[in-house]
Amino acid sequence: MNIAVLGASGWLGSTISAEALARGHRVIGLARNPQGLAEGVTPRAFDLNTEQSLAEALAGADLLIASVGGRAAGNHEIVPATAARLLAELPKTGVKRLLWVGGAGSLEVAPGEVLVAQPSFPAEYKAEAIAQGEALAVFRDSQSPLAWTFVSPAAEIYPGERSGAYRLGGDQLQVDSEGRSRISAADYAVALLDLAEQDAPAQTRVSVAY
Repeated sequence: MNIAVLGASGWLGSTISAEALARGHRVIGLARNPQGLAEGVTPRAFDLNTEQSLAEALAGADLLIASVGGRAAGNHEIVPATAARLLAELPKTGVKRLLWVGGAGSLEVAPGEVLVAQPSFPAEYKAEAIAQGEALAVFRDSQSPLAWTFVSPAAEIYPGERSGAYRLGGDQLQVDSEGRSRISAADYAVALLDLAEQDAPAQTRVSVAY
């Protein structure tokens, strides 16, 4: 499969790219500065802050994985804006499927209560979590024919070893036997690529945790 990764230079994007390469997929890495992408990734310069042609950037790709956070540039507004752009423009390209690297903040901890609204939610991640929640709303309100899947990690996502173990859920925050919601970036990438290879459920949110 020819997989394009938007945000391939980020820590999650690079982890996802590595997992895809290890499975034998061709990876097209889209980034503002693609020169430092890992060996094996086909680098293509692409800046979301411009009107650069998305169709040209995605030429030859079958599927797009979008990992957009905005934290590095302090521009969280780009997250829901990118969701809207992809919903509008991807159906005009050869890419018919989108896996979106989402956030955990919009997961429910109780009926009608989301994680980001809890007093214990870390302040430094709040703006990005809210932006991801806005992106999810953009997806859910859209009438786009694009087959999208919003993939939320656990509350804690961290650099760690690849075990291949994970659980899939829906809109509720998943916790383990110790009451923690966590997943390593490597195992999140495993889940994401499994969803890519197995035709992820479309027009829905999936959550990933141990």
